[in-house]
Amino acid sequence: MIQFLKDSTFAVNEVINRSWDLLRHHYFSIAGLCFLLFLTSNTSGILAFYFSEVNTFLSVFMAFLFAILYFGTQLTLFKYIFTLIDHREKIQFIQTIPSTKELLYFFTGMFSIALLALVFYLVISIIAFPLVYARIEVSLMVNIARVVSAIVIFAFLLRVAFYPFFIIDRNAEPFRAIRLSFALTKGNVTKLLLILAFFAILHLLYLYFNYAGYPMVSTVLSLVNSFLVGPLSSVVVAVAYRNMMADYQGGDDPELMKNIL
Repeated sequence: MIQFLKDSTFAVNEVINRSWDLLRHHYFSIAGLCFLLFLTSNTSGILAFYFSEVNTFLSVFMAFLFAILYFGTQLTLFKYIFTLIDHREKIQFIQTIPSTKELLYFFTGMFSIALLALVFYLVISIIAFPLVYARIEVSLMVNIARVVSAIVIFAFLLRVAFYPFFIIDRNAEPFRAIRLSFALTKGNVTKLLLILAFFAILHLLYLYFNYAGYPMVSTVLSLVNSFLVGPLSSVVVAVAYRNMMADYQGGDDPELMKNIL
């Protein structure tokens, strides 16, 4: 087990070092796309608040439009990073913009994943309900069901997190992309958790110094998270995907049940 953790740590260090080198050489283009994501997100929030007071239909339409713009920009960012990883720097930027079919596949996969997460929550709540007859308080039973649901849903989301990459990189249909993400992450969960822990520590440090009353330190950490951690995390995820695909031994259309555990 200790040796497995060491191997996983070395693999994560390799991913982060390679990502840092890539970001260092292409910082402004990658950070520019990340800034566009930030701008789109904040603009949509402001306009949604404004249009909610004017017209409900227009508010819904704008929310739908900005969802397409935001996730379309996010997919563009990852496709652009893939071109850099593959050393295809001469490719035109317009070729990294996702097609209508890719966006449709992406949103279909997202809706399916959200629906499955809801089903998991409902099933776990139903299973936990008989605990009431064991003289366990309802509030405690509800809290237990929520904690178990959160753990299960987190594990599920971690396993399907790479489905958009299979859509934009392998032209996979949404449900096949989800199965491929399950197959790809099988045996790599520890590495993904270590990557998440690396970025979580930086955000936790910001929260700690912010609530502890150190405005200068929290401001510096906020700038670091905004202009460095954000772009770096996008590159790390893309590089991790490429590294895992290099070692992937599964088929092009894997079965879901064989790759759950």
